[in-house]
Amino acid sequence: MKLVCSKANLLNGVQIVSKAVPNKTTMSILECIMIDATKGSIKLIANDMELGIETIIDGDIVEKGSIAIDAKIFLDIVRKLPDSDITVETDDSYKMTITCEKAKFNIIGKSGEDFSYLPSVEKEDCVVISQFTLKEVIRQTIFSIADNENYKVMTGELFDINGSEMKVVSSDGHRISIRKIELKDHYEPKKVVVPGKSLNEISKILPGDADKDVNIYITSRHIVFEFDDTTVVSRLVEGEYLKIDKMLSSDYETKVKINKKELLNCIDRATLLSKEGDKKPIIINITDYNMELKINSIIGSMNEEIDIEKKGKDLMIGFNPKFMIDALRVIDDEEIDVYLINPKAPCFIKDVEEKYIYMILPVNFNVVK
Repeated sequence: MKLVCSKANLLNGVQIVSKAVPNKTTMSILECIMIDATKGSIKLIANDMELGIETIIDGDIVEKGSIAIDAKIFLDIVRKLPDSDITVETDDSYKMTITCEKAKFNIIGKSGEDFSYLPSVEKEDCVVISQFTLKEVIRQTIFSIADNENYKVMTGELFDINGSEMKVVSSDGHRISIRKIELKDHYEPKKVVVPGKSLNEISKILPGDADKDVNIYITSRHIVFEFDDTTVVSRLVEGEYLKIDKMLSSDYETKVKINKKELLNCIDRATLLSKEGDKKPIIINITDYNMELKINSIIGSMNEEIDIEKKGKDLMIGFNPKFMIDALRVIDDEEIDVYLINPKAPCFIKDVEEKYIYMILPVNFNVVK
């Protein structure tokens, strides 16, 4: 095999597929990137058996062929080569020679016979969504997936497609994040759980162009994302997701309208007095025109007041400040509405149309004097 392509194209392609190379594995072939130039295009492929990524890069195929090469070594070499054209050659013993200007590397590759290509997935009923929207939806929900492998289904996100709406849901048991999107077409109902790891990696490599689409295909075991010259195939998480609708409530005793940035900055300042791993809650005291926020830790104490618009009862309630910050950071609205019932019930941050809903469970606290 002999290929010639620019450093920029090769580096971009290797960085994309490297997201599917596992950090630890007992199968050395999974630590490799497959370079396949047997059929008229240069394909780079990586697959950890849960997530597979394939991308096509521009370049000249001087001699057809394929090889599996250690992903980390190859990426490090390409990254540090001069910004010029790179020539990649292999021989019958799977030795690879990489040449760029006056630099030359020789490394040993492997036969691609044992490499697992991306699984063949039936592509029916394509769901179309803009790159920008998908990237945003992942950003606005991914922070509240569970990291506890004991409840595997909550380490993923629910993709609930019904008609012209897609609802994306994540939850770690202490909070729920929901985003609803209007789709361009009408689709039959589908519910699948997509691994959070896969969505994280997709978000990193997705350009996020508002004028370009992602084509999504769903089967009983896999979900496929196609965008630009890249294909991502992920296994789905097996199991039934939480009955989210039963956990949502439209009832409230107190409704607060508040400037999002002021609230976020105030809670962020309060966390200066919390050490990492410290579970001190932020205590919120809501009165007619005022929200007072307090925190008390071994380092010290802090209190601050914010002007609000309030409907309903006065209320004092405590929250994990990180959970509040995570939700507030991904909301784009200048003002937000917070709905509360009592100190033991969850609060809801949502817009009027419920395009986004963030539910956060309160925590017990001792009143700060």
